[in-house]
Amino acid sequence: MKYTRFEKARIIGARALQISMGAPSLIKIPKDIIFPIDIAMLEFKEDAIPITVKRVEQE
Repeated sequence: MKYTRFEKARIIGARALQISMGAPSLIKIPKDIIFPIDIAMLEFKEDAIPITVKRVEQE
């Protein structure tokens, strides 16, 4: 699925919040990456985030 920039920002932001609150990472993280937003962006790039987007067809 191709995401808009707004959907991408929402998914990464929500996942970064989860990580900052102590959620386990879904991928192997390199030692030099410590910020939750960077971890979430890496997970998004590897398509590992289990968050979906529901779209409603417009009339």
